[in-house]
Amino acid sequence: MKGILLAGGHGTRLYPLTTSLSKQILPVYDKPMIYYPLSMLMLAGIREILVVSTPTALPLYRELLRDGKQWGIEFTYVEQTRPRGIADAFVVGREFVGKSSVCLALGDNIFYGHGLPEKLQSAAALKSGACIFAYPVSDPGRYGVVEFDAAGKALSIEEKPTHPRSNFAVPGVYFYDNRVVEVAPRLAPSARGEIEITDINNFYLERGELQVETLGRGFAWLDAGTHESLLQAANFVYALQERQGMMISCPEEIAMRRGFINRDQFRALAEALQTNHYGNYLMQLLREDFRESPA
Repeated sequence: MKGILLAGGHGTRLYPLTTSLSKQILPVYDKPMIYYPLSMLMLAGIREILVVSTPTALPLYRELLRDGKQWGIEFTYVEQTRPRGIADAFVVGREFVGKSSVCLALGDNIFYGHGLPEKLQSAAALKSGACIFAYPVSDPGRYGVVEFDAAGKALSIEEKPTHPRSNFAVPGVYFYDNRVVEVAPRLAPSARGEIEITDINNFYLERGELQVETLGRGFAWLDAGTHESLLQAANFVYALQERQGMMISCPEEIAMRRGFINRDQFRALAEALQTNHYGNYLMQLLREDFRESPA
């Protein structure tokens, strides 16, 4: 499976912060925002990743993420000349996806929870159909909303409904088989002038090929797309890391634990960052978790 990181759009809800800077490069406490969805893809075992962004922002992502080899992965970059909806990622990324299955992660979504890596790895193993997640929220009308029957089977998905049929929103990570690159270009634009990810989800739902996994108690999903939610996300990450003494969404650590890089490569990354608490955390891992076995 390949991955797509969607980091396009103008981020108007965050103006003036994003007047001259891509939203997904903004800090969420101690990391760029894009590190969080990137970590989701890495936890799922995905190592070939396409970054989709605007022509002006792409050079910034190339500088930040480089070619990915430092983390044992590989980045490709492509321009999205204007915002055309989430599903457009599969149009501009069609050549990259090729004949593979694919996971799309939105660049401003943050996930955390016990058992999340296992859920991601299971979804990434799909051979056919699609898998999305559902998360309970207090304001479902802002999102795509899943309606379930009494047995927990998905019945419908509506995009930003006026009268939501449930309080389960669809977070910004989606797993599809290769048919998605054929479906996306055929979608008609919505009233908003965009091709909607909900229409892709409904394509699979109507054929009985959509798996919907609920993320309930014990999971956190944050959409850092407004001033308030950006601050909330930063406070959440700070509080969690201070309490547990562990970092979340750290590409260097994930790369080492997943076997994408070796100990020497990890040491080089840690030493390059050891002038601050991020690098000190990596050095601590090197001393404690990743120390060499005695001879």
